[in-house]
Amino acid sequence: MTRIKHVSTLFLALGLAAGMSACAPAGSNDASEDGDSAVECNVGISMPTRSLERWINDGEGLKEKLEAKDCDVDLQYADDKTDQQISQIQNQVAGGAKILVVAAIDGKTLGPTLESAKDQGVTVIAYDRLINGTDAVDYYATFDNYKVGQLQGEFLEEQLALADGKGPYNLEPFAGSPDDNNAGFFFSGAWDVLLPYVEKGQLVVPSGKSPASNDQWTSIGILGWQSADAQAEMDNRLQSFYTGGDQVDVVLSPNDSLALGIEASLDGAGYKPGTDWPLITGQDADVANIKALLADRQSMTVWKDTRELGAQVETMIDALVAGNDVEVNDTETYDNGVKVVPTYILDPVVVTKPDVQTTLVDSGFVSADDIGL
Repeated sequence: MTRIKHVSTLFLALGLAAGMSACAPAGSNDASEDGDSAVECNVGISMPTRSLERWINDGEGLKEKLEAKDCDVDLQYADDKTDQQISQIQNQVAGGAKILVVAAIDGKTLGPTLESAKDQGVTVIAYDRLINGTDAVDYYATFDNYKVGQLQGEFLEEQLALADGKGPYNLEPFAGSPDDNNAGFFFSGAWDVLLPYVEKGQLVVPSGKSPASNDQWTSIGILGWQSADAQAEMDNRLQSFYTGGDQVDVVLSPNDSLALGIEASLDGAGYKPGTDWPLITGQDADVANIKALLADRQSMTVWKDTRELGAQVETMIDALVAGNDVEVNDTETYDNGVKVVPTYILDPVVVTKPDVQTTLVDSGFVSADDIGL
């Protein structure tokens, strides 16, 4: 079973709940109590795009935290262009950055650039997306991305009473960008829950776009996580496979950006919230999608409180600057093909319509005015 491959991740979640942690040496040198391995707080932050709300929040939030400590910070957004991200990182290193925080557009292409940075004594922290194929990544900070998908799958399993044998339901699954390392984790987490019900016939995929295994997830991936492309894909499925009066009952969407495009397609096809609107998953708790939750256009979103992720990266940087050990809580799971990257993992949370006020507004993640409450 594919689920077995992820046993270590599931045990990790239990370990996090128990507060287990470990430490890894700061940078590429052994840490020392007198701060001999301390580095200058000159930080280059490389974010993939401004087209998704979450990356703007992540980048600006971390920059603000670090500048409050008098760090020199260069924040760059790469417009989803790998060559642009490479150039920006090179310029950050040339400009004196001693620590790089990188959310990669393509986790397989940054190796040579980061290896050059490492040769110049730069410490690299992969931010939320693992960077593969290089030993130049010192640390990784992320959420449990397999669990993100698992929560989506379990939500659908519960809402549809699949464990009780209910069905059949018409399902249309989507996956994220094929160049995003996290997208595979999202899909695997969900598909490990849902595929058995597809195989039993409780979930039917009229479009035929149903990967036979987790490894085939890229066949339904939406490049760049673009809402417009998700809308076009959903339009095509509806026009090609739902012409005989059949209705979509459930859509597996790995994030909020794709969910918006899928929702727009359903709206254009005449589906109505409260009558025949399908269950739709999401991730990120973007403002537009919180509004969709409140309007019964989206069923759930998996919230990754990026403020916590930023705070953890800030803590890592503090340790590096002081020459102390960098705290991690996983040294086994994230193998990038060259090394197992010391990682700090945070837990995601399911948010549904009743949770918006208590989980998102009361925590200060969004304001009531921004979402129309």
